[in-house]
Amino acid sequence: MALDLTAGRGGHAVAIAERLGPQGVLVAVDRDRGNLEHVSGRMARVFGGDPPPVESLETATPGPRTPLGRGPAVVLMHGNFAAAPASLERCGLAADLALADLGVASTHLDQAERGFSFRFDGPLDMRLDPTRGPTAADLVAALPEAELAEAIRRLGEEPLARRIARKIAQRRESAPICTTFELVDVVREAYGLRAHHSRMHPATRTFMALRIAVNDELGALEALLGEVRRAAVAVAGSAQRSSWLRRGARIALISFHSLEDRLVKRAFAAMSRDGLLRLGQSRPLIADDLERDRNPRSRSARLRIATVGDPSNPQTARTAAHDP
Repeated sequence: MALDLTAGRGGHAVAIAERLGPQGVLVAVDRDRGNLEHVSGRMARVFGGDPPPVESLETATPGPRTPLGRGPAVVLMHGNFAAAPASLERCGLAADLALADLGVASTHLDQAERGFSFRFDGPLDMRLDPTRGPTAADLVAALPEAELAEAIRRLGEEPLARRIARKIAQRRESAPICTTFELVDVVREAYGLRAHHSRMHPATRTFMALRIAVNDELGALEALLGEVRRAAVAVAGSAQRSSWLRRGARIALISFHSLEDRLVKRAFAAMSRDGLLRLGQSRPLIADDLERDRNPRSRSARLRIATVGDPSNPQTARTAAHDP
């Protein structure tokens, strides 16, 4: 069984499903129900059969899964991937592969109405799940200036965070900041002449910080890494304990900025020291020149891979030896 924790528009999911074949099971998770509905239709077109339904992570129940015409059984689950491990265990499913591509889907960036991009004018939304939670406009309107500055500094690593937060606070006193271009204007004003000499768009870090804050992306990643540790402990400690990951399962996490990659690196290193994971390599894998030319958004991608269980750990080795 394979688990795609960030299905997006289904690129990774289709590739994994092709490798699984009719005997396998693929569980694909996404916070955007629209993405999953797209994946459902794409799976049916590629493999034949009826489009698989979109289920909720919170309410998914055990039961037989019908394979697609020429492909595996596909289970589509709507929700935050941090809740996926509990849902899988409730459904009696355990993964041999778990993949999370932590980047924002290209369609989100290219749709003005989603409010993720400073390239288009649209509502300042930025929610990965547009059906729940506060928007970026809500945060910009409600956060105290000091908290807003801290969020932009910490999550966006923006050196002008204080100046930007001050300009936002001043602007919102006269009128709410409701659109992406309104926020861009405020950031440009804060940058002043620096905006003309900056190598990147001056709003890049501010938009990234707000998106991470709106969707609690680092909190979700930390929760997922905690679930990986819990599963690895269960696998190492007792052959009888259920876990959402099997012994020998591969964990592949793709990050796109240093905050995410740092969390993954440190968590994997700690679990490796504790004999719970075996690291695939000391350094992350990055896109080669051909991939970067073909897909410019891959330039900042960092892939880290680990395997659940470490033969060098005596406890894991003893447990593995008695695993049927």
